[in-house]
Amino acid sequence: MLEMTHEHWSKRAEGLNPGGAHLIGGSEEAGSGGAFPVVAPRDGRVLTHVADAGAAEVDAAVAAARRAFDSGPWPRLAPAERGRILIRLADLLEEHREELALTISLEMGKPITDAYAIELRAVIATFRWYGQLADKVADESPHTPADALALVTREPAGVVGAVVPWNFPLTLAGWKIAPALAAGCTVILKPSEWSPLSALLLGRLAGEAGLPPGVLNVVNGAGPVAGRALGLHPDVDVVAFTGSTAVGRHFLRYAADSNLKRVWLELGGKSPNIILPDAPDLDKAAATAAWGIFFNQGEMCTAPSRLLVHRSVADQVTEAIVRRAGQLRVGDPLDPATEMGALVGETHLERVLGHISAGVREGARLRTGGGRARPVPGGSYLEPTVFDQVDPGQRLAREEIFGPVLSVLAFDDLDEAVALANATEYGLAAGLWTSDLSTAHRVSRALRAGTVWVNCYEEGDLTVPFGGMKQSGNGRDKSVHALEKYTELKTTWIQL
Repeated sequence: MLEMTHEHWSKRAEGLNPGGAHLIGGSEEAGSGGAFPVVAPRDGRVLTHVADAGAAEVDAAVAAARRAFDSGPWPRLAPAERGRILIRLADLLEEHREELALTISLEMGKPITDAYAIELRAVIATFRWYGQLADKVADESPHTPADALALVTREPAGVVGAVVPWNFPLTLAGWKIAPALAAGCTVILKPSEWSPLSALLLGRLAGEAGLPPGVLNVVNGAGPVAGRALGLHPDVDVVAFTGSTAVGRHFLRYAADSNLKRVWLELGGKSPNIILPDAPDLDKAAATAAWGIFFNQGEMCTAPSRLLVHRSVADQVTEAIVRRAGQLRVGDPLDPATEMGALVGETHLERVLGHISAGVREGARLRTGGGRARPVPGGSYLEPTVFDQVDPGQRLAREEIFGPVLSVLAFDDLDEAVALANATEYGLAAGLWTSDLSTAHRVSRALRAGTVWVNCYEEGDLTVPFGGMKQSGNGRDKSVHALEKYTELKTTWIQL
C-alpha cells in the first residue's frame, strides 16, 4: 500500500467500471425504477448511474430473501459450514482489497490510505471473526426437576433489512450482515444512495464465496422510497439501521404500522471528550482530540466533536489542536499523502457550512478554518475547523454536525464536566483523559454513553459491543452480543 502512488490510484480510477444493477436472488436486475447518478465528491464528476429501486424491486428482494429463509439451505446449514463461507468471503474481500478501497474513496471522498488500511481491514476482520464464531455459540439446557428436560435454542430471526449509511459503507454493512448471516438469517442490504458501489461489489463477492441465491440481496435507492418499503414490508422480520435519529424514528413508525418487526438503531452522536489537568500526556490528549474530529472528515457518529477541557489547561490544549489543524493535509482522496479528503457531497458540505455560520452568529470564537478548501476543482472540501468559547446552549454544542468541526468548552470542576458531557440527547460515546484510577472509574460510570474511552479514543476490536444510549439508539453491533439482534430464543419443555 505504501508504495502505491497518487498516479497509480488516479490511473486505476480512470479504468474503474462499476456495475449499477440491483442484486436480487443471485441475479443482477436493472429493475423498472430508472437510475440515479453516483457523483464523486473529489471532483464532482459522475462515476456511473445505478438502478433506482421502487416498491417492486424491494418486493422482489424481500421475496427472494423469504424463499431463501423458508425453504433454502442457508438457515439449515451446519453453523460451521456457514462460518466457512463467511471466512471465504473475508478472503475474497482481501483479494479485492484494492478495488474496494478505490471504490469507497471515489464514492464518498475518504482518503485512499484510510479506505485501504482502516476500512477494508475492519470489514475483512468482521466477516472472518463472525465466520469463526458461527459454531461457537451454544444453546442452553437449564437445570430442571428430574421429570423434565428444558432446552433453550437460539434460532435465526428470519429476513433482515439492513439499511446502512455512506460514511463507512462497508464496515457498517459488515457489522450488520456478518452476524445476521452467521445466525442463519437472510438479508436485504440497502446502502446509501451516495455510496452504493462498494455494497454492490460486496454482494457479488458474497455470491462468489458460496452464499446461496437470495441469502444476500442488494437494492439501491433513496431512503424515502426503498428504505420506507423495507421498513413497512410485512415479510421483513428485523430492520437494522445506522443513520440519523430523525430517520430512526421513521423506522420505528414503519414497524408500528406494519408487522411490529424488531428495529435496531445506531443513530447520531455528539460525543464529549473530557481532558482533565492530570491527563497522563496533554500533548497526546490534544493530538488524539484533533485526530478524532478530523479523521474521516469528521463524518463519524462517534466523532469527539465536543472537547470539554479544564480551564487551567484549556488554552494549552486548544492551541495545540489549532496548530495541528493548520498542518493537516486536505487533498485529493486518491493521493496517499492526503490526511483529510472530501466531504461526501455538495449538499452535505453546505449543511456543515450552515452550522459554522450559525456558530459565528451565536458568538462562538472561530479559531481556525471555517471555509471551503479547494485542492481539486469541483470537489466538496472543507478546512479543518475549531471553535472555542462555545456556550453549552449553542447549536455547535447541541447538534450533530457530521463534519470536521470541533467545539471547545471549558469547565472548572469534575461535576461540571460530567454535567456538560451528559447534557445532550445523544449517548453514543465519550472520552476521558486522567491519571487517577478512581476518577476514571467514577466518571466512566457517570457518563451516559455506550462506549467510554479512557486515555485514548476510537480504540477497540470485535470482541467488544458498540452502540448507544438515549437517542443514539438501541442494540449493539460487534461482539457476540450482535447475535442477539438476529436470533430468537425458543424454549422447549419436555415432560419425561
